[in-house]
Amino acid sequence: MVKRKHAKTLATIFARPTSANIQWRDVEALFKSLGADIEEREGSRVAVILFGEVQVYHRPHPEPTTDKGVVASVRKWLESHGVIP
Repeated sequence: MVKRKHAKTLATIFARPTSANIQWRDVEALFKSLGADIEEREGSRVAVILFGEVQVYHRPHPEPTTDKGVVASVRKWLESHGVIP
C-alpha cells in the first residue's frame, strides 16, 4: 500500500482523460515508494529501475509538468505489473 500522496499521484496517472498537470517530482516519488532506483542519464533523461526492468524517461523542463505521452507510458508500465489505484 502506498502513502496517501502517492495514491493521489497514482490515481491522477490513471485518470481519463490523461492529465497534463502531473508534477514529474511526484511521479519520481511514486516510483521510489514502489522500490525503484532512479539514475541520472545523459541530458535530462532518467532511468527508472523497477520490476527488474529499466525504463528511460525524459525529465520535463523548463516546466515541471509531465507530458501526456509520458503519463500514458507510465500508466501502461505500472498496469502491466499490477500497480493500479
